[in-house]
Amino acid sequence: KNKISFKTIILFNLLLFSGPRWIPLIGHGPELRKLAKYYGGQHLAFEELSRRYDTNVVGLKLGQERIVCACSYQSVKQVMTSDEFLGRPDNFFFRLRTMGARLGITGTDGDLWKNQRAFLTSHLRALGFGKDYMEKMVKAEVEHFISLFENREEGLDLAAALPISVLNILWNLICGQGLEDNYQVGQFLELLKKRTTAFDAAGGTLNNYPWLRFIIPEKSGYNLLGIINFEITDFISQAVNEHKANWTEDRTDDFIYAFLREIKRLDKKESYFTDDQLIMVCLDIFIAGSTTTSDTISFAFLAMILFPEVQKKVHDCIDHEFRQNEDVYYADRQRAPYIEAVLLECQRMFPVMPVAGIRRTLRQAYLDQYIIPKNTTVLVNLHSVHHDQDYWKDPENFRPERFLDENGSIIRQDRVLTFGLGKRKCLGDVLAKSCIFLFFVEILRKYKIEHHASWKKPTGKQTPGISMTPEKYRAKFIPRF
Repeated sequence: KNKISFKTIILFNLLLFSGPRWIPLIGHGPELRKLAKYYGGQHLAFEELSRRYDTNVVGLKLGQERIVCACSYQSVKQVMTSDEFLGRPDNFFFRLRTMGARLGITGTDGDLWKNQRAFLTSHLRALGFGKDYMEKMVKAEVEHFISLFENREEGLDLAAALPISVLNILWNLICGQGLEDNYQVGQFLELLKKRTTAFDAAGGTLNNYPWLRFIIPEKSGYNLLGIINFEITDFISQAVNEHKANWTEDRTDDFIYAFLREIKRLDKKESYFTDDQLIMVCLDIFIAGSTTTSDTISFAFLAMILFPEVQKKVHDCIDHEFRQNEDVYYADRQRAPYIEAVLLECQRMFPVMPVAGIRRTLRQAYLDQYIIPKNTTVLVNLHSVHHDQDYWKDPENFRPERFLDENGSIIRQDRVLTFGLGKRKCLGDVLAKSCIFLFFVEILRKYKIEHHASWKKPTGKQTPGISMTPEKYRAKFIPRF
């Protein structure tokens, strides 16, 4: 007992109180924000604290919430794969996102999470997730995306065009139809981008000090979240109501129909299948699928602009491995390990979620040399893993060859943790990886990518927030043949 108490004190006293300055009741929030602003993001602030206090596990107190951030491969892997870290925080930010209730999949844990995750996984598979049908949808969306920039002299703003393309594929599986170029969806995506930069992985100032919503509702992001919740849930509710109006017993041709069938099957019984839960699951999918995959693709195209010598090798690889009119599928990545290495290096160099997978300890847990109390919020710093100087030697350099052995085979992919590990691994990783590979290969087999001269040349700078987004750039697509 004394040993446990002593180690707990070490984490939340020596690491905290001999570390950054803190203010009673407020904690380390001001100091963390100051460091994040100085270094260029919360992930870099955590890395600085990790170096400064020579620890792989950084402990802070933000408002009344205890926060731990894992900053090494071993500690990150442990958080991702150990059952004691499977929980999600039940805090103000998560509650606000789900209308004050514990609903959906992303922000829940326990039996609700297990039940709903299993249902979503099985029905997405039944609807073609991970099969040829899904890849055909992706390829159709790639063709539509190409039509946006073909013969377009002014180039294309990828940050605006890519998210709708990716979301279209997901929405087809969920709702049975595409979103097309819906103005309302464009507005949603713009709101979600604002959300990304207004908050951080720990929920931002609003989560740490919820009372700020009464004083500065606009500046704290409270009003923004309210608008996002209302607009997107209203849009999803309309889709659900349309499905209800057209519902018949035998209809299960998209996820909403499958969920409604389960609601009716369990009618009058106590279950997790409710209208509110359906809307929140769709909201989770909408938010998760709207930006992360498209930003990863955007970073990959940006890398081709920044490193034209790599783009030349990609073109050579595509020309060598694939015939000009050959249908290419995700499974074909095994024929082109250099391309897979390039995409791994893009994800390593530009992690879209530098601080990811916010967790809650379900019981007292060990992490590195410390004991973490129950109900502690735990973050994982993927950027510190992807930019570990000791492991990568030159993490600041874009070098795809680091993922190839002397025989040209892929190595080290287990060190790129974009989609997580363990039971909370990204549900949509198969779709995301297919999208990234097919958009990249199908476009680069036909086009050379350069920055458009009318815009400032990109530098690779990223905009920090909940996720990292590429700096605004406009790409010019030049036909290769």
